[in-house]
Amino acid sequence: MSSPSTPSPSGTTARKSALLASYGYPSQPGMVRAVAAAAAASSDGTGPNSPGPLSGRKGSISTTRSSYRYSQLYSMAAEQDVEVEDDLARAQKRLRELKTKISSQSKKNFVLERDVRYLDSRIALLIQNRMAIAEAIAEHLEEADSSDGLFPDDRKLQSYGNLFFLLQTEPRHIATLCRLVSLTEIDTLLQTVMFTLYGNQYESREEHLLLTMFQSVLSAQFETATEFGSLLRANTPVSRMMTTYTRRGPGQSYLKTVLSERINSLIEHKELNLEVNPLKVYEQMINQVEENTGSLPPHLPRGVSAETAAANPDVQAIIAPRLSMVMEIANSFLDTILESLDQVPYGIRWICKQIRSLTKRKYPDATDFSICSLIGGFFFLRFINPAIVTPQAYMLVDGLPSKHPRRTLTLIAKLLQNLANKPSYAKEAYMMTLNPFVENNKARINKFLNDLCEVGDFYESLEMDQYMALSKKEINLNITMNELFNTHQLLTQHRDALAPQEKHHLRMCLNELGPAPPQVPRKENKTIILPLFSRWETPIQDLHSTFLQETNITQADIMYMETKSILVQLIRSIPGIADKRPLDLMKIAETAATTKDAILVRKGIKVKEMLIELEALNVVDDHFTFMTEEVTEELRHLGNLREKVNEEAASLESVYKTIGDHNNYLRSQLDSYKAYLQNVRMQSGGGNSPGQGSGVGVVTVGGKEAKKGKQQVLGPFKFTHHQLEKDGVIAESNVPENRRSNIFFNITSPIPGTFIIALHYKGRDKAILEMDLKLDDLLEKQQDQVQLLDLEYVHLNVNKVLALLTKTFIKR
Repeated sequence: MSSPSTPSPSGTTARKSALLASYGYPSQPGMVRAVAAAAAASSDGTGPNSPGPLSGRKGSISTTRSSYRYSQLYSMAAEQDVEVEDDLARAQKRLRELKTKISSQSKKNFVLERDVRYLDSRIALLIQNRMAIAEAIAEHLEEADSSDGLFPDDRKLQSYGNLFFLLQTEPRHIATLCRLVSLTEIDTLLQTVMFTLYGNQYESREEHLLLTMFQSVLSAQFETATEFGSLLRANTPVSRMMTTYTRRGPGQSYLKTVLSERINSLIEHKELNLEVNPLKVYEQMINQVEENTGSLPPHLPRGVSAETAAANPDVQAIIAPRLSMVMEIANSFLDTILESLDQVPYGIRWICKQIRSLTKRKYPDATDFSICSLIGGFFFLRFINPAIVTPQAYMLVDGLPSKHPRRTLTLIAKLLQNLANKPSYAKEAYMMTLNPFVENNKARINKFLNDLCEVGDFYESLEMDQYMALSKKEINLNITMNELFNTHQLLTQHRDALAPQEKHHLRMCLNELGPAPPQVPRKENKTIILPLFSRWETPIQDLHSTFLQETNITQADIMYMETKSILVQLIRSIPGIADKRPLDLMKIAETAATTKDAILVRKGIKVKEMLIELEALNVVDDHFTFMTEEVTEELRHLGNLREKVNEEAASLESVYKTIGDHNNYLRSQLDSYKAYLQNVRMQSGGGNSPGQGSGVGVVTVGGKEAKKGKQQVLGPFKFTHHQLEKDGVIAESNVPENRRSNIFFNITSPIPGTFIIALHYKGRDKAILEMDLKLDDLLEKQQDQVQLLDLEYVHLNVNKVLALLTKTFIKR
């Protein structure tokens, strides 16, 4: 048994390091500093002002805040003990795996949804221009293959790892960038931020860092607002960011849990018509009369005004019972939402809290109603209502609701919006008839919106989260090369605003990386694992020294907490050992020391010696009363934790299945769009020229693939430099005057929508250069008002090139 004399500092250090290592944490002494700075808020519900873990014991034991925080680290280690294989450990492992799968699948769905939007825009261009869609569409939507692509070298990867560590751990940079980018750039950036940089949607550290970024963005939004009425209402990068945040896993899970059953029960009544717009009701009524009688009576003319329709007694008789029913259904939806307060994801409630706090600071005279209208604008307008109006897009229903239920859902959303936000009846005066719903529910909706804001802050727990992140062997980011390069390009573009000083860490990272590489083709857009690290960490020695200076933790404190933690491990590892109460700690140690498991034997012998040593140091009494109480309390906490983990895992299983189903739906939608585009290509885009096959390729028909049509190359068609210059196709030329007569261009179309422009010099068989031109690229340039197409030696006018291709290929 060790001597009860005061241990040396080096002994304390060794004990701390060995202890951290025994729980899977790095043994560097520098990590101990992070523990001292870590938050006191732990999952057992005790607050930062609770008695320290050593209070009430014999002897002079430190009960400082630092001691308490250090004790919390043991509690967290016990919750995630990798050496224990009990029900709790297995449940936690299952939960962690589920959360990882959900985060990964959510990102895939976001990308698929973006592809659907991309395809939608191309369909619009195709219809508007009556031209063939380019082959680039198929390339854009193909799955990434095993091509090596433009992979950054090791030095570049390290530089990117440093940059993205900085972006993740210092959210102010992304917050500023989100305010600087244009609306056309924000969606791609938000995908990277929400689903990659902070993509682990159920991991508290990343969630809290993301919310810290939100706080910065919202603060800036309020600072720059010119008037109260404009706050959070316009379609800005900030509003897009808030909407995108609600599409993360926790928000989607909440919507499914709270709204799905209510919406599904409503859409079952397919023929229930609850239209209350007098003009629409009047039109439906006279159509029915005409269908029944074959003609319309003189007093029911067509084309009446809204006022005339509203004054019609028959219309009033139809609408009256519908008004009551609509308000009754809306009340049932509202009741369900108000009862779900505790289920609203923490992050969404915290954003509501920031909106309230910032509004009160910026506009101290603002009324409670005005503040609640801003909170309601976020919670209902950007979160709840879109799911009610389009439940199929949020995976709340299996298919598109029929016409009448769809209209009823829209009316319910309007009522909720008028209730939660400032109502306006300027454009829809008939909604005034539903005003009793608003008046009757004002008080309780305001109470709900204020209650949403009643959540604690996460700043102290974020400190502990940051420590737990440091304790990992490595932090990795799964990121595509285009996400990497696009973020790099945006940061470089706004470098002076983000990091004006030369010694700024962000500027140093960007200077080291140099210009951003161009976006790679989709087939080369590989996902890479990017290790994150910081090269500006404070030296470990300094951290350790500071920790020793700022804390009063002694070796006795460390030994006490280590003893308690090992005893909890032993009880979890040996079934039935703790069935008898009160616990006999010495007997538990002796039982472990006599088992056949070598690890348990070592721990049993070690903890027995430590109990004797603590008793000799006069830290515990001869019955270990206080330690027994703490071990019992820890076991109770872990038991409650197991139930909570199992409940959460069961809930997330459903979420994961739903997200997977939606992924299948999106893939099916993409396949349908591809087939649609292929079929449209048969009708436009030069695919039906005489002597030419359809050029459509594989077209899905009834779930089967049609045979490939024979493709025939159109061209080449020859144009001289002089001819194209005269027609205005060549806008600028770098070809010397005396050589222009020897220059000519061959244009071919190997497949509809794809053109090859080759620049030739007389007497040479091989072209000087060739450009593979996709029609949709040209249409996009035209839409974006890009004037010139760069062929190195000449610059072509985009509009003139489109006209030339239309005349040469499409109208032939």
